[in-house]
Amino acid sequence: MQVPFDNTYVKLPERFYSKQLPSPVAEPGVIRINDQLADFLGIDSGWLRSEEGLSTVAGNHLPEGADPIATVYAGHQFGSWNPQLGDGRAILLGEVIGKDDQRYDLQLKGAGQTPYSRMGDGRAPLGPVLREYLVSEAMHAFGVRTSRALAAVTTGEPVYREESLPGAVIARVASSHIRIGTVQFFASRQDNEALGLLVDHTLQRHYPGRHNADMTDSEKALALLDEVMRAQAELVASWQMVGFVHGVMNTDNMLLSGETIDYGPCAFMDTYNPEAVFSSIDHGGRYAYRNQPGIAHWNVACLAQALVPVISDDEEVAVEAAKDALEQFPPYFLEANIAGLRKKFGLITENEDDESLAKAFLDLLEAHQLDFTLSFRRLSELAGEEPELNISKLGGFPSAFDDWMNRWQARCQEEQHPERQVQMLGTNPVMIPRNHLIEEAIQQASENESFESFHLLVDQLETPFSQEGKTDKLLKRPRPEEVVRQTFCGT
Repeated sequence: MQVPFDNTYVKLPERFYSKQLPSPVAEPGVIRINDQLADFLGIDSGWLRSEEGLSTVAGNHLPEGADPIATVYAGHQFGSWNPQLGDGRAILLGEVIGKDDQRYDLQLKGAGQTPYSRMGDGRAPLGPVLREYLVSEAMHAFGVRTSRALAAVTTGEPVYREESLPGAVIARVASSHIRIGTVQFFASRQDNEALGLLVDHTLQRHYPGRHNADMTDSEKALALLDEVMRAQAELVASWQMVGFVHGVMNTDNMLLSGETIDYGPCAFMDTYNPEAVFSSIDHGGRYAYRNQPGIAHWNVACLAQALVPVISDDEEVAVEAAKDALEQFPPYFLEANIAGLRKKFGLITENEDDESLAKAFLDLLEAHQLDFTLSFRRLSELAGEEPELNISKLGGFPSAFDDWMNRWQARCQEEQHPERQVQMLGTNPVMIPRNHLIEEAIQQASENESFESFHLLVDQLETPFSQEGKTDKLLKRPRPEEVVRQTFCGT
């Protein structure tokens, strides 16, 4: 068996999904195979490179044990309710068990139309596939919970957006693809039986420590809500630590597992700007960098509302219980956020002034329009004897930072932490997938059929905390004419 499938979601009632075969493509061609991830999932990477393996990723071949489906869900998109969405260009082949004994979905994105395509073609242009591969694997290397890229192939067929573009398919891996919008779908249809089944399935799959057979449906729903709130709070805090702007934090793009998914118009900040927005469709800045924690809270409130019928038959009682539970989200986020900031500043003890210290640094970055990534990296280098490989010529601090530096150094002296610089260098990446480099790689691949820049970025982003082997071009902020101000979904 080339893919060791062990499927469970498909055992739920058929109203959870539609059976759907991938649509074959004309001429599959390999872009990249993720050998490390394949090995982790028990899939032979040599087979993935074979004609049969490439045909599987492209959707031309169905391996033994696959049971392909497109899942249904609903969601709030930019705050507006859409009662039925679903996998419009993604087909879930099945589930595999990783070397950590955890379950993972294997999904093909760009695999053709489904019943939920809503007049779309179900295909993916090459550019968004390359972006998702690059950014999701970089996020994994940063230690951020994320879906991952197992493989990507070209299709030999064009897709049509504003213009004709080369097509591609990405094989995506996630702990599951169960979304806040999945719960909302059944709640909006008053399908309480399906809600109960979904809560039980999700709690067992993702938070088994909170599940036991003696629990009532209400206890399961509140336990799931609590775990998802904590997972989402920790996830968004980790985004903030690396300057990541998701771009489409709709409830249908937020997984109950607490992993990042749907890398559409996402981007990383260069210059620190709390109001940073890149998505071409986020006209009002709803999902700006600064707003991400608040939007996460709004999203889990939508989840709580959808769970009300499971929490209690008495709506008033259920609403009060949900409201009480939601009060935990702000402390969950603040706890995760300050813990992340302390790591970035090399602190291992707690001081009530730490949040003020961090805010003062970020305010200075904003005032002087400094690069977010390079500034934290340079601060790491100043936390001890300067490393031989350093970014001093790429990033530094003007004299306006002197008072803050004295304050930070005094705070550091309050604690014994001989490994401070090592910790900071392992927390603050020297390299991120900068927007202009991603666009350059996409352009070369789309216009010249050259994947050299793409492979270079993927290779170097496997070790984002090491400067070894990385050129200045990969590390430095873009020149004014290189700045990418808008990113796109590709749908």
